[in-house]
Amino acid sequence: MTLVPLRVPSRSPRTPRTAGFLPTNREEMQARGWDELDILIVTGDAYVDHPAFGPVLVARFLEGRGYRVGVVAQPKWSSPEDIARMGRPRLFVGISAGNLDSMLNKLTAQKKVRSVDQYSPGGRADMRPNRATIVYSNLCRQAFPGLPIVLGGIEASLRRIAHYDYWSNQVRRSILLDAKADLLVFGMGERPAWEISRRLAAGEPVSNLRDVRGTAHVLTNRRAWEPLLENKSRFVTDGKLVVLPSYEEVREDKQAFAKMSRQFQYETNPHNGRPLLQPHGDQAVYFNSPAEPLSEAEMDGLYDLPFTRVPHPSYTDPVPAYETVKHSIVTMRGCFGGCTFCSITEHEGRIIQSRSQESVLREVRALSRMDGFRGTITDLGGPTANMYKMTCKDDETESACRRLSCVHPGICENLRTDHEPLIDLMKKVRTQEGIKKVFIASGVRYDLAERSPEFVRELAQHHTGGQLSVAPEHHDDNVLDKMKKPPIRSYERFAETFCRASEEAGKEQYLVPYFISGHPGSTLEDAVELGLYLKKRGMRPRQVQDFIPTPMAVATTMFWTGIDPLTMQPVYTATDLREKKMMKALLFYWDPTHWPMAREALRKAGRADLIGHGPRALVPPDDGRTYPPPKPQRPNARPPERRQGRGYAKSDRRDRR
Repeated sequence: MTLVPLRVPSRSPRTPRTAGFLPTNREEMQARGWDELDILIVTGDAYVDHPAFGPVLVARFLEGRGYRVGVVAQPKWSSPEDIARMGRPRLFVGISAGNLDSMLNKLTAQKKVRSVDQYSPGGRADMRPNRATIVYSNLCRQAFPGLPIVLGGIEASLRRIAHYDYWSNQVRRSILLDAKADLLVFGMGERPAWEISRRLAAGEPVSNLRDVRGTAHVLTNRRAWEPLLENKSRFVTDGKLVVLPSYEEVREDKQAFAKMSRQFQYETNPHNGRPLLQPHGDQAVYFNSPAEPLSEAEMDGLYDLPFTRVPHPSYTDPVPAYETVKHSIVTMRGCFGGCTFCSITEHEGRIIQSRSQESVLREVRALSRMDGFRGTITDLGGPTANMYKMTCKDDETESACRRLSCVHPGICENLRTDHEPLIDLMKKVRTQEGIKKVFIASGVRYDLAERSPEFVRELAQHHTGGQLSVAPEHHDDNVLDKMKKPPIRSYERFAETFCRASEEAGKEQYLVPYFISGHPGSTLEDAVELGLYLKKRGMRPRQVQDFIPTPMAVATTMFWTGIDPLTMQPVYTATDLREKKMMKALLFYWDPTHWPMAREALRKAGRADLIGHGPRALVPPDDGRTYPPPKPQRPNARPPERRQGRGYAKSDRRDRR
């Protein structure tokens, strides 16, 4: 794949404020000398011209191949007029709800409306509709009759098969059918979007684009696909095509839903994943094999594109998500951890796609020249901090592998876990001119870090600003097994190693542990034990993630069906919102505002003995006393067991999962 070299337009005094941005209205089109777009990208996020914003990344990728691309960000959804403001594009309109599923962006685990939208100017929560992909698709059909509509982004990707929707508490059919679009791009969309663009530009009708890897389309001719369903199990394969249980089956039968989830998971490796078909009434959705991952050269070309790295100048209020990432550098994508609650693996894939050192250093130098940059890179990483350039030992092994995780139940012997490329990159980045400090804010995969004491030393001495994010999630090994996370002892060993490395560096630094409450496999009794574990070690997590069942995740299948789809064995799941709230309260044992709910939880669990004032108590009794609210913790506040070399810390950072 050869990239078209581009130059950023000059920023002379006569240049419009929007120069360098993709056009967002007719005036900006005319400033480029365009009278028509080739491709229109509609996104539910604000237009921030930064590679951390997925729809913009694809838009820049297509622009880099010579297409005239425009962006309509957060259009009004009362009528199609706003979406149509730049006229009808020549090839197609691409639709994305944004960087998050629109329902996850809207509602909490307790199904309450969030007060802030991180991807909207000023954090406004009214800038996108619920189920944005469907709403935008309907508007585009009205605005551009007959124009091909292509869905993409994480909402479309994770809702491409029949799926459980937590917010409506029901099984919904493929979003492709509800949106009535022509194609759906799943996973990272650069390759599929480019092939769609090339073939449409060459004159092919969209009805011919049925073999594009990484895409799904609807089959309406029942006679063409019905013979595949002769096997009564509805779970058949002919070696090339896997037929999933139908939407009607998985809606009514939780066993069938679990089987569908399991089979889907084993077809996500682009090297051996087979096409899928899922009937929906008289229609069926056909899924091509996943798209091939990008090579290092292609990743370099992607991040070399001329992003302005700032929000569109039409915004007067800051975009909170941009403030988080504006001085960060992405080194890789993908995750081979396969955590059952996480959508990264489902969307970005298990194969790590890394940039070259030269590409990362070019971006560092460009960042150092930006207005407002003061020499601190806030994060050097990706979905995880320390999977950079980690690969399978050879292509043949990787192509044949059907494991869902390279690190669970143990680290695969075929996985190269060498941290040396990352260590070398860290050293080079921090010595660049204009760079004063480089932090690692992405979560560290501690079971991998254990294998590289040198990485931990570098991390502690040069790349930790007092606190380091890690995600043990729980302490019970049975719960951790349902999460596909390593045993808690692995975390404890890393904590001790990091503590020693910090002391050797002469720094007082702490870990910021993230935990999940209410995950499938965890009972109220498990939550009590986790609260006791945290108290014993002086750990006061300030952000605990109440488990949210996101579409397509393995843990979501456990939540909905009560079945672990990977073993087909029963698994306990807390589905009652109050029980989930009680589990979370137990992890906030130190906070008076959570004590009433924690007491209720302890009584329900038969552990009222833990209510009292003694050292064995988890929370005090409701004795009428007035307890002051907890004091704000300094980032380097010393936990009780820090003097014993434990290296634990209290968390005061927002959980970004």
